[in-house]
Amino acid sequence: MSIPERQESFWCEQAWVNGAVAAGVRVEIDPAGTVRGTETGVPAREGDCRLPGVTFPAASNAHSHAFHRILRGRTHAAGTGSFWTWREQMYEVAAALTPELYEQLATAVFAEMVVTGWTSVAEFHYVHHQPDGSAYPQEHAMERALARAAVAAGIRLTLLDTCYLAGGFGAPLTQGQLRFGDRDGAAWLQRLASLRAAFAEEFDPAQVSVGAALHSVRGVPEEELELIARKLPADLPLHIHLSEQPAENAACREATGLTPALLLAKHGLVTRRLSAVHATHLSEEDIGVLGAAGATVVMCPTTEADLADGIGPAAQLRAAGARIALGTDQHAVVDPWLEMRALEYGERLRSGERGRFSPADLHAAASAAGTDAQGRPAPGLAPGNSCDLMSVDPETVRTAGSRPGQLALSATASDVHTVVVGGRILARHGRHAVLGDPAALLSAAVVAVDRKTPPLPATTTMSASTMPATTTEDP
Repeated sequence: MSIPERQESFWCEQAWVNGAVAAGVRVEIDPAGTVRGTETGVPAREGDCRLPGVTFPAASNAHSHAFHRILRGRTHAAGTGSFWTWREQMYEVAAALTPELYEQLATAVFAEMVVTGWTSVAEFHYVHHQPDGSAYPQEHAMERALARAAVAAGIRLTLLDTCYLAGGFGAPLTQGQLRFGDRDGAAWLQRLASLRAAFAEEFDPAQVSVGAALHSVRGVPEEELELIARKLPADLPLHIHLSEQPAENAACREATGLTPALLLAKHGLVTRRLSAVHATHLSEEDIGVLGAAGATVVMCPTTEADLADGIGPAAQLRAAGARIALGTDQHAVVDPWLEMRALEYGERLRSGERGRFSPADLHAAASAAGTDAQGRPAPGLAPGNSCDLMSVDPETVRTAGSRPGQLALSATASDVHTVVVGGRILARHGRHAVLGDPAALLSAAVVAVDRKTPPLPATTTMSASTMPATTTEDP
């Protein structure tokens, strides 16, 4: 099947415009897939593509590791377990990936995202090389595989090429991490520049772009942070795993005398372009530094719950001036509605109060904040927005009786009946317009990767306290 043609106009029965739901919303689309005009309270016109139910800006996934999808439903130990035991199983999957397998898997994962309402994704990518750390014969083979997968699924991809140089403070990369690494910061910057040039020639930047990431403060030695701060192009978004685990904070303090956030600030890396992923275990000073810079904090609530990371100080960060975005990270769930709800529920559990994030706050976190972290235009129905939309059925067993403006507190991805990307309808009722049923794609991809992966252990009793010191960093 071919990619559907772009519509020239949509008429929405109800739609989210300027932070509220309005009736009879009509939008006109330019040839680039951008909204050029919006009317509310108007009837449909001949030729309009009609979207029943309630239409919202599509979701923007600000943090993803596509290959982690393999682990869903496979890492829940019968005995005790932790983030660290999960991570060891993740490394087993990473070791099995080839460009061909990764393209197949990522295509399925990106298709799953599209049908659930995510239309852009920041892919935090560090599986660069062959398992022994040597380069692939084709330059940027893994990165090209991810880009082709995104094009096939029709999702907007910001490939965050990740600098990963160390296995911990003062520790080299382990055998399982060799394929993630570069020789040093200068070599990573050189490879990043080459990747940007290659992708600029091969892909439409509205579809595929390149950003930068530092794996973590444990994964990038301090002397390299100084170099990267000076040499990294100013126009690139920059992401980093930050303070996901208390062990990371403790190791950073021991090695540098600073928290991870303050170490980054020391080297001028905490700016508005920074996206700090997780930021779960922060000091008051950390919160102030991130907020004062207007940095983005990418919360991944369902992952943080699945991995027992903890509940981050989202409302405090927002009050300090940080922006909150959402991501699916390890894809225990691929559902923007559940991520929105989990963000609010986490705050309720922390504070004992309801309504910490309003529906408008939740939609902003799920849409505009995520594209801003990718350096992309926001999705939605206002002039100048990318015409990336998701339409919800308000009369399902989950949503019946909900006020349209409060669907963020009741809907799930199962209630999304239509997804629009750049004015093109790419999904209806859980099926991708080009690729069909993502479940079939995922099943085939999992089988293919399983053939290359040793069986994952059914149980484990290892705890964080028994893990070697060199393993305490983010995934």
